[in-house]
Amino acid sequence: MSTVISPRHAGYTAGLARGIYLPRTADALAHAMSTYGIPLLVLATTQSAALTGTAFALEWIPRLAAFGWAGTVVDQRGAATVFHLASLGRALVLAVGAVLLHLHPTGHAAGLTLMVLAVTTGMLTEVSYIAAETAGADAGRRAGARAHRVQAVLLGIDQTATLAGPALAGVLLLAGPPVMLAVVTVLSLLAALLALRTPPSHVATGTPKGKPGAGLVTGWRTIRSLPALGWLVTGLSLSNLATGFLQAAGPVIVVQHYEQSTTAVGLVWSAAAAATLLAVTLCRFLLDRLGLWPVGATCAALASLGCLAAARAPDYRSYLVLVAILMAAEGGMAVVLRTLRSRLIPPEKFGSTLSATILILLLPFPVAGVLTALTPPDALGHVITACAVLQALGLTLAFARLRTDPALRT
Repeated sequence: MSTVISPRHAGYTAGLARGIYLPRTADALAHAMSTYGIPLLVLATTQSAALTGTAFALEWIPRLAAFGWAGTVVDQRGAATVFHLASLGRALVLAVGAVLLHLHPTGHAAGLTLMVLAVTTGMLTEVSYIAAETAGADAGRRAGARAHRVQAVLLGIDQTATLAGPALAGVLLLAGPPVMLAVVTVLSLLAALLALRTPPSHVATGTPKGKPGAGLVTGWRTIRSLPALGWLVTGLSLSNLATGFLQAAGPVIVVQHYEQSTTAVGLVWSAAAAATLLAVTLCRFLLDRLGLWPVGATCAALASLGCLAAARAPDYRSYLVLVAILMAAEGGMAVVLRTLRSRLIPPEKFGSTLSATILILLLPFPVAGVLTALTPPDALGHVITACAVLQALGLTLAFARLRTDPALRT
């Protein structure tokens, strides 16, 4: 049986590599290094759990603010153009930050520079992510029945970057903050240049201009019209509160509770990304044989159990293993989500709906940063347990409601 891409499979695959996979790789690596590296810089500079949590929250709050207009801009201007400009803007901001930290490596000036970097890079990174996801969804639609394979490759790229990013950031941090930021600058510039090869996406003509919230309204209405997508997003948003808290509190837990180095913090997330990459590869084949619901429900159960166990991990090694199990299961659910939304969301509304979807999924992350800033280090384990219980309840309810939905039966 022929498929949509079988007549020109080799050329199609090469086009994906040049126009989708390569720019996504550079952008994802820059994303991972900045997301995990900036809180590490704050902790190494201030030794303060509260400021580390504040930096984490500052990375995520502007990302959420960007969703009021980012999806609409992508729909109106095209994914490739927005991807290029957002990556270029991040490169310029990081270059300025590297220079300032070279001139003022310590003190209040360094702290202020890092906080400003957290805000600006967070927003620009999320804009480039929405554009890259829109381009990837277009590629998935062109792949037809192989859409889940394209999504698995994209998620694999993200997880490979998450594997290398924290470890690379930790190593470069030994050479100094300006060096680490300079490398992220180069990666962002590379992503901007490679984005020039990204195929143009569908450009909407019916989205109202001049109304920053119009895209989110359109996206919210689309989610409400797709029950399968709505339930899955609800369950995953509750799950993200648990994983977000582990990310925000991770430097404090590893450095202060387990008495490890800042490099060990990066090792936790690199190991988690390696496990996730294996899980994504496995899910790629399981989805062909079992379908979306069995794979998603199994990953949901593993994520809940892993988070509950991580809250009571007796030592650093067991904590690392349990976080890896949790994030691997989250990766499997992400493949299910990506596949489902590429199937269900209309192309002309994809950017706006993607913005609304990601906004819901990311709302727990600044909450997690605030919780970390407000929670005494000795009580972090209790908060993780509470988040894990909420995660288990949310995922159980979501997949119970989705069991008979035809969108997840294929």
